[in-house]
Amino acid sequence: MSIENIIIIGSGPAGLTAALYTARADLRPLVIEGHQRGGQLMLTTEVENYPGFVEGVMGPEMMEIFRKQAERFGTRYLTKDVTRVDLRRKPFLVEVGTEKYECRAVILSTGASARLLGLESEKRLMGHGVSTCATCDGAFFRGQELFVVGGGDSAMEESLFLTKFASKVTVVHRRDKLRASKIMQERAFANKKMQWIWESSVDEILGEKEVSGIRIKNLKNGEKKEYPCAGVFVAIGHEPNTQLFKGQVELDAKGYIMTREGTKTNIPGVFACGDVQDSKYRQAVTAAGSGCMAAMDAEKYLESLPI
Repeated sequence: MSIENIIIIGSGPAGLTAALYTARADLRPLVIEGHQRGGQLMLTTEVENYPGFVEGVMGPEMMEIFRKQAERFGTRYLTKDVTRVDLRRKPFLVEVGTEKYECRAVILSTGASARLLGLESEKRLMGHGVSTCATCDGAFFRGQELFVVGGGDSAMEESLFLTKFASKVTVVHRRDKLRASKIMQERAFANKKMQWIWESSVDEILGEKEVSGIRIKNLKNGEKKEYPCAGVFVAIGHEPNTQLFKGQVELDAKGYIMTREGTKTNIPGVFACGDVQDSKYRQAVTAAGSGCMAAMDAEKYLESLPI
């Protein structure tokens, strides 16, 4: 089996930017992009906050542009899921079912997945009024009524951001008090655009082709009530896609890959970029930037190896 210079696991903005940079450095990267290639932007309709796209661009279209640009410089793609990695040996081993690949360096860019409510309507209307990112989609809802599901800091941050655009933001929470920090609670309760529905859950998101309303179930008495709205933002947290790397790469308390000195992990030759190591910003542009950093760090590492 021939040894690859570098394998990139994941194909969102971070992975594809890393591919572009390593390909231009003549490293002939192999991107194992997964069956669901393109990352979370494949669930986004229009992206208006990525520099260079004046009129905005559809998320899947943008990812296809990224992919073709990296391919132009020699990136190779494998549209399969990685099933196992061994990062404790050199060269590193990456398995895709029965296929085995060895490489001198690895970039981990498997992203993070938003926790969802599990409703069929939520999945069907994702990107059509249902969102998991206020910073990405809030501006599309100027002057409209929105609902946010969640009670932690991220839910309050999303809600407060949305009040810049929405006429009203209603927070739905399963408990009778928030989990958010005291300062976030104070800011949220002081905002006159925000309202609250306590001890309740989302029973259904209404609408055929786009969100038209929401049905809320009271968890104490079982009563259901429908409300009109233009959008539902689900803010119940994210899960980093790090199951493959547990016990090998150092993770923080939330399960995100820990990086130091840029994108280096605790294993020399293994780098991480994008949402798999970023629980704070989670933007396409920051993911792409860290993909560039990972590529440059990996190139420098490969240059340091004995020929």
